[in-house]
Amino acid sequence: MTANRRDIQRLTDHLRSTLGDGPFPAPGGWTHMGAVICDASFQARRNYETTIRPRVLALQTAWPDARTVQGFQARLTTCDLATAMNFHAPRRVTLAHRITDLLVTHHVDTRDDLNAWLDHTAHRAALRTIHGVGPKTVDYIGNLVGRSQIAVDIHLRAFAADAGLPALSYRQLRAVYEAAAAQLGHDRAGMEHAVWRFKAQAH
Repeated sequence: MTANRRDIQRLTDHLRSTLGDGPFPAPGGWTHMGAVICDASFQARRNYETTIRPRVLALQTAWPDARTVQGFQARLTTCDLATAMNFHAPRRVTLAHRITDLLVTHHVDTRDDLNAWLDHTAHRAALRTIHGVGPKTVDYIGNLVGRSQIAVDIHLRAFAADAGLPALSYRQLRAVYEAAAAQLGHDRAGMEHAVWRFKAQAH
């Protein structure tokens, strides 16, 4: 999808004036697949730094054998994920189970497996068939396994609105951010994370 030149210029001007010239290092994500799945499943509409990240770190320590998808699935058959995450949200627990089952069905077991698997449009579409997984979650999962993508959330939308951009669809706004990253010479995920930290007031 081609982004509007005026929108790109508005966003690049706002990025420079607000965040400077960088560099903006990519956050890197996780190597523990249980962490990847739980991060993606539990993070929506929660404070990431205070609520999600500490729980994901604790899960990695408590469930070292969940480093692979199969290891995580094995844990889910004998342990309660809500208890392990100290996060009692049945729909998000169900989402984690469904993502896990889909990945196992597709023989995706490691971070590298998932990174490569997401290259294929049909595979990303398969993730979208899970209730609760939208385009932002698919892009976000990609970043959690080291891909460089723009996952447009409420913070990136707010930043774009501050720049004077009109209301755009997910794909349109992602394309503007991608074009701005290319124009400014920034890693996509790194720039996205810088915008997110600024709007979320993360420290």
